[in-house]
Amino acid sequence: MITVKVPAFAAILLLSAVCALSQSVVITPKTTVYRRPKPRMDFKRTFTIRRPIARAATPALSKSITAAIRPDTILGIDLKEELGEGQWLEEADYKVIFNRDRLLSIQLWMTGTAAYPDSSTRYVVVDTGTGRRLRPADLFTNLRGLAARIKTLQRAEIGRAIVEIKKDPGNAEIQPEQLFEYANFTTKNLDAFFVDSKGVTFVYNYGFPHVLTALQPDGEYRLSWPQLKPFIRRGGLLARFVR
Repeated sequence: MITVKVPAFAAILLLSAVCALSQSVVITPKTTVYRRPKPRMDFKRTFTIRRPIARAATPALSKSITAAIRPDTILGIDLKEELGEGQWLEEADYKVIFNRDRLLSIQLWMTGTAAYPDSSTRYVVVDTGTGRRLRPADLFTNLRGLAARIKTLQRAEIGRAIVEIKKDPGNAEIQPEQLFEYANFTTKNLDAFFVDSKGVTFVYNYGFPHVLTALQPDGEYRLSWPQLKPFIRRGGLLARFVR
């Protein structure tokens, strides 16, 4: 039996490198309350943004990850407009969905009021080893086939929603088929997704009118790791989940 001696310092570096690949980054919230100089209404005097701040292996990597999940950019928040005449935003916040195996999956949303209360939600998946935001093409192959698979789930969801809408006598004047006239999941819609321990969920916004949002389906299509296996890119960060 041959024993190879590894210098203690080298062993520590090797162990640190292995841990860096498997561990998550640290996400810390930073909350800022902004005060509008000339609020139009009392409830618009202030708005709050809670930003996720990443701490990774190096300052440069921390900065890259933080920039990739910055709500101002992802949600399109214009601070100058909000502090001036815009005055729509009330709150922006986030939730960490998954944070390990070199993957950070995060949900960001904002709420505000114009003619009526409204909200907007986005999802971001980041490679915490590089700080780069991951797109569908980085993780999946046969994007057309994947979109077609999800479209099958969407059609089933629409069918169930139409049945439920027609069941309610209060919806007698609503023609549900028209609400879904333009619903069509394509490869462009693959960009809205998040990762968790059980698989990947793709999110679709049907865009119902505000007065009918209560009738809008969730538009969330989860595929488990076995279901995703034919579409997972070899060598990509999701490949480890489908071995």
